[in-house]
Amino acid sequence: MSARPVVTKRIAALAISLLLLAASVMPIFDVFGTASTESVQVFGVGVAGANPTLRERQEQARVVAAEVAELDRQLQLASDDYFEARQAYQAAIARRQEADDQLEKTQARLEVVQLHLNTRATEVYRNGTAGILEVLLGAASFEEFAGLWTLLENLNRSDAASSAELKDLRTEVTALRAELIEVESEAKLQNDRMLEARQRAERDLANRQARLRGIEAEVRQLQREQQEAERRAAAARAGSSTFLGGGQSFPTPTRAPRSEVVNIARRYLGRPYQWGGNGPHVFDCSGFTSYVYRQVGINLPRTSRQQIHAGQRVSRADIRPGDLVFFGNPIHHVGIYVGGGQMIHAPHAGDVVRYAPAFNSIFVGATRP
Repeated sequence: MSARPVVTKRIAALAISLLLLAASVMPIFDVFGTASTESVQVFGVGVAGANPTLRERQEQARVVAAEVAELDRQLQLASDDYFEARQAYQAAIARRQEADDQLEKTQARLEVVQLHLNTRATEVYRNGTAGILEVLLGAASFEEFAGLWTLLENLNRSDAASSAELKDLRTEVTALRAELIEVESEAKLQNDRMLEARQRAERDLANRQARLRGIEAEVRQLQREQQEAERRAAAARAGSSTFLGGGQSFPTPTRAPRSEVVNIARRYLGRPYQWGGNGPHVFDCSGFTSYVYRQVGINLPRTSRQQIHAGQRVSRADIRPGDLVFFGNPIHHVGIYVGGGQMIHAPHAGDVVRYAPAFNSIFVGATRP
């Protein structure tokens, strides 16, 4: 038997082993798009071949929302840095322009003085020394002669001093302008850097917000599926006495209804839902009821399944505005009854605090805190 087939089989077996080894250590991009040496996981639960649960997606949404908040903070800082750099750049331009104006005025003044000196020199050249002597000798007295001499001397000295001063000023302004041009160039460079940083922060934030919207859409779909499953389960259990249904009867409550919380709840209509939100800007369902009731001095437990036991149970016929209404089995949602068969609640991700029918297919009961 030839040795070639044996070698070929060994090479093939070795190649398969190497491929399996490479697959076990090959970096896989995780849910945030970065390389990872672990299997793709969504908060510890493998997603390959399995649908993520509602709780997993809600937790993922919470993490991404926190990242969005951090990126928004970084964008605000980058914007402040950019605006400060922009102000410094504009100030440098203004200072350089002032130097340009001053240099232009100095140059114009110097040209006037130089023209005056040139005119004097031309007159002296044309008239010669005799002209000056005639002026001096034409004096009627020694005092007039002395005065004319002093005047001519002062004129020459003043012209020379003015010319020298203006030349010095021109040199100084020229040097200042060169320095300001350098400052302006550095300020522009810093301005461009801060602008780039702000634009990068805007891109990062937009990408993460898009990621969050995608997760929230999945959460809404999972919530709809869960609610539909609960609705079907509730319908199947409608005749069971063990079900904590809305048709249960309880003694007439002795506590007065907390109707004042209705107006408080209305203040927050339109506020966004956010899982784990405790207010005042974002809420989840039990975070909303807890926040509203806390404003009338009542501290409710944090979860809906705890809140149903935080007061007197109320039969459906006795429900009044201000009572808490609960949904699902097991209970997972709560709202504030406002009358007319309506409630105010924080529904789910992607929605806002709003009115909704209080007595739907998964209504299970009410409590008066």
